[in-house]
Amino acid sequence: MSPFQRLIAASVAALALAGCATGPNANPADPLEPFNRGVTTFNDNLDKYALKPVAETYQDYFPSPVRAAVGNFFSNVSDVYSAANNLLQGKPSRAVEDTMRVAINSVLGIGGLIDIATPAGLPKYKEDFGQTLGVWGVPSGPYLVLPLFGPSNVRDASGMVVDRFMDPTFYIAPWYAGLSVSAVRVVDGRAQLLGASNLIEAAALDKYAFLRDSYLQRRQYLIYDGNPPSQDDDDQEQPRKSPEQSPDGDGAPEAAPKAS
Repeated sequence: MSPFQRLIAASVAALALAGCATGPNANPADPLEPFNRGVTTFNDNLDKYALKPVAETYQDYFPSPVRAAVGNFFSNVSDVYSAANNLLQGKPSRAVEDTMRVAINSVLGIGGLIDIATPAGLPKYKEDFGQTLGVWGVPSGPYLVLPLFGPSNVRDASGMVVDRFMDPTFYIAPWYAGLSVSAVRVVDGRAQLLGASNLIEAAALDKYAFLRDSYLQRRQYLIYDGNPPSQDDDDQEQPRKSPEQSPDGDGAPEAAPKAS
C-alpha cells in the first residue's frame, strides 16, 4: 500500500470509529471531539507522509539566509492584515506601527525579504480577524479542527476567511502563481515548527488534548492581549476594556522569524 493509500485508510477508519464525546472527561468546549479527532488523524497522516518530509528537505537543502528571507516576506505580508485588525480593534497606534513596518520593509527591505523595521525599533504585532471578533464580544463557539490548518474554533475559522481577503497574496494572478506562493508559505511555516512538533510528539501523552487545551488557552490569552480574566473554562469571552494598555500577547514586540 502506498503512503497516500495508508493516509486515506487511516483517516477513514478514524472517522468511522468516532463515537460521542461524552463522559466525565469530556471537554465542554469540544462537543465535536469525535469528528475533531478524526480530522486530526487525517492531518497527522498528511503531515507524516507529505508536509513534514517536504519541510525537512526545505530546511536541509535551502541555506539559512534564503529561509530567513522567505519567512520575512510572509511576515511582512501578515503585517498588512494585522494593521487592519489593530484598527478594527480600536488600537490605532499599533495599526500605524504595522503600516510603517510594511512601508519600510517593502521599500528598504527589498519587498519584505529583509526585516529592517524590527531593528529600527518598530515592534511586530500579530492580529487576526478571529481576535477582532473576540474583542467585539463574539463567542468562540465549539473547538474545531480544520483539515490542513489544524486547531481552530467556529469564530476563528470564520476570521480566517476575512484575513485571506485582506492578504495581498490572495490577489496574485494567474491563479497557479498564487497557488505556488501559498504552497511555499505552508512549507516555510511547517519548517519553522519542526522542532516544536518533535517536542510535542515526545512529551504529550494525548497529543490531541494537549494541542486543544493549549490552543484554547492561547487564543484566550491573545484576545485579551496577555491579560485574560480569571474564570473557569468558558468560551464566552467579553470585549477588552483597554485594548492599548497591555504590551503582552500578540501585541508584544516580536522578532522576525529566524531560520535554524
